[in-house]
Amino acid sequence: MYQLFWAEGSAACGPRVVLEEIGAPYTLVATEIGAGKPRDPELLAHNPNGWVPVLLDGDMAMHEASAISIFLADRHPGAGLAPGPDEAARGPYLQWKVYLSNTLQIAYQLTYHWARYCSGEDARPSVQQRSCERLREVWGFIDDAIGERTWFVGDHFSAVDIHLHMLSTWLSPEMGHPELSDFPNAARIAARVAERSSVRLVHQLG
Repeated sequence: MYQLFWAEGSAACGPRVVLEEIGAPYTLVATEIGAGKPRDPELLAHNPNGWVPVLLDGDMAMHEASAISIFLADRHPGAGLAPGPDEAARGPYLQWKVYLSNTLQIAYQLTYHWARYCSGEDARPSVQQRSCERLREVWGFIDDAIGERTWFVGDHFSAVDIHLHMLSTWLSPEMGHPELSDFPNAARIAARVAERSSVRLVHQLG
């Protein structure tokens, strides 16, 4: 039985969708991660950063959403969420999982966690403006990379598509972010992912 520390709207949504897709039994540990809010001591014991997700599997604890999703997809290959080690799509699959975490998610942090990237309130407008610019750049790069493909990597639905959809839900035009519709290839895949029962459950769609 897996345990997942999570919070609604956080990066833990992706790994939770993966857990639903693979059909493995798991329990959720709802966790407060609001700015300035105290962190659960149990969460801090497993991840001193105080961030979710954290996945517990027996005595093993791991954090980082992409790492968790890769681990789960590889452990449960029957779910078909990851290309095998010898498949041509394996390299691009790993590349885009890392890119989504290390590049696209960081662009969002400049909006939502701006204080991590500057000192003082005076710098906030500049940091958040750059976030909006960077989001447009990165989503545009992703959109071009997807092209006319049915799914992000190869011909099959994968954990990369789950991650893409999750990050699409973080776009906030009210904050100056671009609209997802500005990136039709990414929007097309995100819409297909949103139809899955696992995603509807986790993201409370419909």
